[in-house]
Amino acid sequence: MSSSELPASPPSRRKRRVGNTALVSLLSLAGLAAYLAPAVPALTRYGALPKAPEGTQTFLVAGVTPKYPVSAVWPYPAAPEDFTGLTDTIMLVQVRAGERKLKLLNVPRDTWTAVPGWGYSKINAANVRGGPPALRAAVEDLTGIRIDGHVLLSLDALRDVTSAAGGVTVNIEKPMKYTDKAGGLFVDFEPGRHHLNGKQAEAYLRFRYDGMGDIGRVERQQAFIKTLGARLLSFPGMLYAPRVVGALERNVRTDLSRQDLAQLLGALLRRPTVETTLLPGGFGSGGTWEPDRAAIRALAQTTFAREILPGDPRGLKVALINESAPGGSARRLKEKLEGLGYSNVVVGNGRGGVDHTTVFAADRRAAERLRSDLGYGSVSVASTGEAGADITVRLGADTPGQ
Repeated sequence: MSSSELPASPPSRRKRRVGNTALVSLLSLAGLAAYLAPAVPALTRYGALPKAPEGTQTFLVAGVTPKYPVSAVWPYPAAPEDFTGLTDTIMLVQVRAGERKLKLLNVPRDTWTAVPGWGYSKINAANVRGGPPALRAAVEDLTGIRIDGHVLLSLDALRDVTSAAGGVTVNIEKPMKYTDKAGGLFVDFEPGRHHLNGKQAEAYLRFRYDGMGDIGRVERQQAFIKTLGARLLSFPGMLYAPRVVGALERNVRTDLSRQDLAQLLGALLRRPTVETTLLPGGFGSGGTWEPDRAAIRALAQTTFAREILPGDPRGLKVALINESAPGGSARRLKEKLEGLGYSNVVVGNGRGGVDHTTVFAADRRAAERLRSDLGYGSVSVASTGEAGADITVRLGADTPGQ
């Protein structure tokens, strides 16, 4: 045998090498399966390959508070989650084609507004009254922004996601202390940097006893979401992705399609900057947030610009013509409509002799919406109004005085 020829390995040694390789491969596959296991239910239900956003999409995201049985006693266990409770957090999330931005509009839970079909209340009651359709209608009516889909999160969602991501570091500027045994809320933080686990993050985000009430809470939520998002999109954070996906799937109810989710995921993977905006308004009576409808309308047409909702008259030209109404009625009603977000209202005088107020427009839905905002009058579907106006209101003798 020449020096270049080596003896073949005994069969038993080759078999051991093959066996070891197979064992390592099997263990690797088992480890990969265990790593991905938390995400399997979500991938089965919602799995989609990320893709670039097409056009503009706006989604409603709301956190739902748990309900407690009337018979509950200490420690007050919550009823099984059915996503029909009050909404503790409400926001619009918008992604746009060609932009590396994620735009968030936070709507305070105490915003006083109309819930279509139910009347006026705090907006957080809309989900209780009519489920996601009522909440969606209320937010669309308030903002004028068309919503493409909704995502409801249980109270446990942010806690579980934060824990799955390994926690989040925040800077607390002043002491936060509060105890609510019935609600299971125990807050005790000193100023400084804190790395919060899921339970601590829940307490931090639910706290609203610092003189700013719901608005202070919304501002903390905005900052926390930015920080959490940055962590999830970092390389270390992506290692937690299967656990995070699994945590979300357990705590979410949504009507988003796979196509919607693919575009949303595509937008997130581009590491977008996050722009957060608080719904314009101010503190009202009874702990409410009074929306500034004119400012909201301007915001919807600029920062969140997209096509006007069908049947929404607030961006149309409205002519208020005083036919037989008390003096100053047209100008008074103009101010009322502008306070509701109408951006193009003109006034004028007619020839008189009109007993009943009528709203004239080619679009019935827009006319009926305007009539509802006026609070009286009738609707006529006709293109016989003032030149250049989309809607004409002829104010009759039935117009209420001041």
